[in-house]
Amino acid sequence: MRALPSAPVEKVIVTYKSQAAEAGSNTAAKGDTAEKAAKTGEKLSFERRLAGGGALVDLGDSATKQDLTEVMDAFRADPSVASVEPDIRAYAMAVTPNDTDYAKQWDLFEPTGGMNVPAAWDKTTGSGVTVAVIDTGYAAHTDLAANVVSGYDFISTSADARDGNGRDADPKDEGDWNATDNECGLGSKASNSSWHGTHVAGTIGAVTNNTKGIAGIAYNAKIQPVRVLGKCGGSSSDIADAITWASGGTVPGVPANPNPSKVVNLSLGGASSTCPSVYQTAINGAVSRGTTVVVAAGNSNANASGFTPANCANVINVASTSREGNRSYYSNFGTIVDVAAPGGETRRSTDTPGTVTTPENGIYSTLNAGTTTPSAENFKPYQGTSMAAPHIAGLAALLKSAKSTLTPAEIETAIKTNARPLPGTCTGGCGTGIADTAKTVDAVTGTTNPPTGTVFTNATDVTIADNATVSSSIAVTGRTGNAPAALKVGVDIKHTWRGDLVIDLVAPDGTVRNLKASSSSDSADNVVTTYTVDASSEVANGTWKLQVRDVASGDTGYINTWSLTF
Repeated sequence: MRALPSAPVEKVIVTYKSQAAEAGSNTAAKGDTAEKAAKTGEKLSFERRLAGGGALVDLGDSATKQDLTEVMDAFRADPSVASVEPDIRAYAMAVTPNDTDYAKQWDLFEPTGGMNVPAAWDKTTGSGVTVAVIDTGYAAHTDLAANVVSGYDFISTSADARDGNGRDADPKDEGDWNATDNECGLGSKASNSSWHGTHVAGTIGAVTNNTKGIAGIAYNAKIQPVRVLGKCGGSSSDIADAITWASGGTVPGVPANPNPSKVVNLSLGGASSTCPSVYQTAINGAVSRGTTVVVAAGNSNANASGFTPANCANVINVASTSREGNRSYYSNFGTIVDVAAPGGETRRSTDTPGTVTTPENGIYSTLNAGTTTPSAENFKPYQGTSMAAPHIAGLAALLKSAKSTLTPAEIETAIKTNARPLPGTCTGGCGTGIADTAKTVDAVTGTTNPPTGTVFTNATDVTIADNATVSSSIAVTGRTGNAPAALKVGVDIKHTWRGDLVIDLVAPDGTVRNLKASSSSDSADNVVTTYTVDASSEVANGTWKLQVRDVASGDTGYINTWSLTF
């Protein structure tokens, strides 16, 4: 498992209320920044406008935690400011690697820990879909080159980018090595370059049937390298803009993406108890444009709710499993995890950290031999939720290629619904199980027999605010007669202190059936269960609603997904 370094915050992201002049005017935002600088005594400067509308304000590299607090308090006290948040760092979510070939790609084909990929290739190989790998960039590799399309370098700080400038159209991986301990914040370690983005890309889309190297899961999809991680990781402001650009959105000062991606892979993350709005805004925008966002759960053997963007809404959050089908010892877990996929273990949990004792049990993919700057191409096994996430990104590409009308919510639902239980163990929660590629592809292409009972699902997140009532709808069609006497209502609601919630099922004619009452003593998190309701007096076809009412202050959440089984 890996401890994340404690990196200093040098910038903040200020979002102004829509009616404020600073919301649309850079000149006004610069003026406000100067005013806050005078008020706090800090050397503040307006850097740029973000794609989501926020203003990026630089505190300088000598800012202390106390300086950050004073600056954020000054912005928060301004009635024209909607929010202010630190521009936090994210890091590649992989654990130390080593070496080996396609016969060793157990993650694709072994029945115990694999993802049942080859059985789907007669139906789809990812043609027509572009997958953005938002990561360290691309180190040239002949087992990837034919599938790589133009990307972008979003690292805005020249020193972090190591290419002599800020943002540019060249996503080449310049190396993310650290020369000394604590170089990137207290707790960071000296390390060689990881070539992390190239490894991730190989799992998704390595060239296949070319008599060399490995097979990619969606080997006829295109890979778009988008560079956000360099020296000392990457910033949330750069990552958010990269998500927006990759999915076809507009980023100020950056040319439009000529090849918008329908799948985005984020094998990165940082510690945060909440999802920063700069991430959520970018993710929501991407999903609204039809792009599926896949995120690594993290490698700290902890609850994924404490890491971001894993704790953001509208993403597929992926935990890692071992070759034996257990939760990998380092993988994060929790109720916010959606699904699991092979991430491997290049060492046993009891072996010395940093060693590689079981390379055959890692995820083998494309890499580079350079210790700092790029050198010769090679292949090596890595372990990490970073390696698990691209398995799901590859599967999402296969699904989108097989059925182009699928929405991100439908893709997420298909993957989760068709996962199989872990053959091993998962303490803490690994979502619905290990994704099954062939079964999922069959389900969306209609090549399997329908399950007993037809399932209607809505996987679009609905925010539950304090003391608010919200609902999520499912349109039931194609049924005859009335609903069953044992209607199954599957509910997955993410919410701290679930006793605050009253949950009702509303039939098409408006009849309300209570599923759950509030309770002041029920302090547990989340409602993940299936209710059985006698709905035999109701006509089946029509719009059914799950209505959720929050009756107390202090805890919020969202409807993650719900379903009706007829």
